[in-house]
Amino acid sequence: MNWNQALTDYQHYLKIERGLSENTITNYGLDLQKLRDYLDEHTIVESPLEITQETVQKFIYDVAKMVNPRSQARIISGLKGFFTYLIFEDYRTDNPMDLIETPKTARKLPDTLSTDEINDLIAAIDLSKPEGERNRAILETLYGCGLRVSELINLKLSDLYFEEDFIKVTGKGNKQRFVPISKLNKKYINIYKSQVRLHLNIQKEHEDFLFLNRRGKQLTRAMIFTIIKQLAEKNGLNKSISPHTFRHSFATHLLENGADLRAIQQMLGHESITTTEVYMHINRKFLSTVLSDFHPRNASE
Repeated sequence: MNWNQALTDYQHYLKIERGLSENTITNYGLDLQKLRDYLDEHTIVESPLEITQETVQKFIYDVAKMVNPRSQARIISGLKGFFTYLIFEDYRTDNPMDLIETPKTARKLPDTLSTDEINDLIAAIDLSKPEGERNRAILETLYGCGLRVSELINLKLSDLYFEEDFIKVTGKGNKQRFVPISKLNKKYINIYKSQVRLHLNIQKEHEDFLFLNRRGKQLTRAMIFTIIKQLAEKNGLNKSISPHTFRHSFATHLLENGADLRAIQQMLGHESITTTEVYMHINRKFLSTVLSDFHPRNASE
């Protein structure tokens, strides 16, 4: 078995058996490609079935010089999964990753935007251009529903259940969930649909996607990042923000205003409540206020 065959088979397994998203599968492939590039660069002729623990350790040591601990941890995790798959399929009996430790990484949370900052970003959108209405609907949906950027660009007309005040979201691993949507959010989506989207020359294979570019094709992740970056620069916002910043702000603002953590978990599409807790970056002053307002011992003073 050569590397091309092993990678193809592994990606097929990740898609069919594990049900992982295309983005996740692509990232696994890119990490395995780094190992293949290392082998080529050092003229090491070892197939996926022959590669030794020593070779893999040297590769990881080489990688550690070039990437941060978080990226290193992701590469190690991906390689462990790959060799575990080879063992599962009886291609190998040993895992060359067994003695390789994953570096500890501190989980860095993205910046949170205040409601005023979000309002200012939306207000900075140029509504005189057709894409302005689209961009306003995009930011309202990112913040109003707490979507990942991949969930946003894959949102379809057939996923809109406006009469029930919900949208259907397809998240990681193609898992679907229903997320409530506000009247304001629905208003701006409807304006975009009737005033902009309706007049596009929509490509047949993209006709069910909600957010489209000027050529009538599905928007890319990169385009959403660009829209947000340009608005931040226009407003002179000195924060490192991305589409995920709106998702983080969505969750943080809900929690600060008294929403139940498990309800937030369901809306975000987290399998574990622990993941949701990590998202909740609340300042100490707010936590002190919660204790002061709601703990019975404080009330009895």
